[in-house]
Amino acid sequence: MNMSAGIQPKFAMVLAAGIGKRMRPVTATTPKPLIEVGGQSMIDHGLDRLAAAGVETAVVNVHYLADLVEVHVSKRQTPNIVVSDERDALLETGGGVIKALPELGSSPFFVINTDSFWIEGVRPNLEMLIDAWDGDKMDMLLMLAPTVSSIGYSGAGDFSMSKEGLLSRRTERTVSPYVYAGVYLVHPRALEDEEPGRFSMNRVFDKLLAKDRLYGALMDGLWLHVGTPDAIEAANRAVLESAA
Repeated sequence: MNMSAGIQPKFAMVLAAGIGKRMRPVTATTPKPLIEVGGQSMIDHGLDRLAAAGVETAVVNVHYLADLVEVHVSKRQTPNIVVSDERDALLETGGGVIKALPELGSSPFFVINTDSFWIEGVRPNLEMLIDAWDGDKMDMLLMLAPTVSSIGYSGAGDFSMSKEGLLSRRTERTVSPYVYAGVYLVHPRALEDEEPGRFSMNRVFDKLLAKDRLYGALMDGLWLHVGTPDAIEAANRAVLESAA
């Protein structure tokens, strides 16, 4: 581990409240986090990786088919699960994290999307993020994947990145080399000025970009964006091929 950073995140936020409209009809009866890839629900893939990286407590927000998600995660031994109830109002990626902040400690913590699924490379990617963290220069560190080789992703990418890892947004009518892979480390100080309510974490990304405090690290392995029913099959195939 990079001892100059010296962090060991003990907390994580798992974003599990979304309705999963693009996943219909699968999500008519199954919440998106409980869709299985490679014989295991997507939320459990994420929680297993968080536990392996040393995370002790994961806050899981719930909204759509909330009872099913809550019952599912209650069966886990590690990490310890705290449910953040958004049944009354969906708060989106930013508002959900702000609501849960009192449960997330005062040090850098992970945030992970439940549709962010990847096949590890040589070393676990959450460990890679921990090692890459430098609190002197960054307030948030995003896990990035290559735009062109990611499975289930057909967009134009999100970011360009300097040699030092400093990020800049894709400009119109261009393709960026990197796509945000749905996982990041963030220091609570990056969120201290945010008001509770419904908003996208993209708003915070933009604030940090303007201050040169948003960094990225390129993942090792293969990222699979599981956003549509077709993508489930593609992800299952990739898991089988990686195990062969």
